[in-house]
Amino acid sequence: MKIKHFIDGAPKDSSSNRDQAVFNPATGSESARVVLGNHVDVEQAVASAAAAAEIWGETAALKRGRILFRFKELLEKN
Repeated sequence: MKIKHFIDGAPKDSSSNRDQAVFNPATGSESARVVLGNHVDVEQAVASAAAAAEIWGETAALKRGRILFRFKELLEKN
């Protein structure tokens, strides 16, 4: 299995042809491979994060609080 980057809410293919093993710490066996990003991937991720931060900042504080509380509930449940 190859783990892709997650940008703009979706898995993205990379133009990088480099990857690296991901190991299961309990067994030491390779469980997947992760794509190593390049400058294009980083630029896309930063642009996406900047746009999301702007939208988040314009969201009413009460709504942000409700979203974060719901996230906390999901973390505790799962």
